[in-house]
Amino acid sequence: MKNKWRWQLFLGLGLIFLSAFVYFIHYLIFRDMHHIFIYLIGDIGFVFLEVLLVTLIIHQLLVQQEKQMLIKKLNMVIGVFFSEVGTSLLKQIAVFDKKVKDISGHLGVNSDWTNKEFSSLKKYLYRYDSDIAISRAGLEQLRDTLVAKRTFLVNLLENPNLLEHDSFTDTLWAVFHLAEELSKREGFANLPQADLEHLAKDIKRSYQNLIGEWIDYIQHLKQSYPYLFSLAIRTNPFNESASVVIN
Repeated sequence: MKNKWRWQLFLGLGLIFLSAFVYFIHYLIFRDMHHIFIYLIGDIGFVFLEVLLVTLIIHQLLVQQEKQMLIKKLNMVIGVFFSEVGTSLLKQIAVFDKKVKDISGHLGVNSDWTNKEFSSLKKYLYRYDSDIAISRAGLEQLRDTLVAKRTFLVNLLENPNLLEHDSFTDTLWAVFHLAEELSKREGFANLPQADLEHLAKDIKRSYQNLIGEWIDYIQHLKQSYPYLFSLAIRTNPFNESASVVIN
C-alpha cells in the first residue's frame, strides 16, 4: 500500500514539475508573464467545470448505461432459470399448497395487465401465506427434479452478476438448499413427522420466493419481450387449463 501511494506521489510531483518547466520555457521564449497567468488562471477555472462534466454528468450516464446492461444480463439469467427449472418447480410445489386455488385466481396474468395489476398482485403476495402439505410420493418426484438440475443450479450460483440481485440470489439459495436436503435422504417412506415438517418449511420458503420472482420476470417479459410473455402465460404453472398450443 505504501509503495502504491509513493508511486502516485512521485507521479504527481513529476507532472507538476513538467508543467512548471513548460511554463518556464514559454516565458524564456515570449517573456510575457501576463499572457501565462491569463491562460493559467483560465485553465484552473475550467477545471471545476470539467470535474462537473466528467465525474458527475458523464460518469453518471456511463454508470446508468452499465446498470441497464447488467439488468438485461440478470433478466436473461432469470429467464434461463425459469425455462430450465423454475416454472416446472413451481408447478410441482403448487400441488402441495392447500391454498393454491385461492392464489390461482390472482395469478391469471394476461396480455391486458398493466403495472397497476402487477403492483396489486405483489401486495397480495406479500400477505399471502401458503399452506404446504407434502406427500412422500411428491417428495420423491421433487427430489428427482432438483437432483437432475443440481449442476445447473451450481452454475447459476457461480454467476457473478447475481450479486447485484439479492432477491433472486436468495431464491436460488433456497432452491439449492431444498435440493441438498432432499438429495441427502435415501427415502421418504419412514421419515418422522418432525423431519417432514422441516422439509415442508424448506419447500414453503422456496415456493414463496419463487412466486415473487416469477411475477417480476413475467412483468419484465410483458414490457420488453411480448413473444416470450405470450409463451410464459401459456405455460402458467398456476393455470390448470394452460396450454402451449394456441387455439
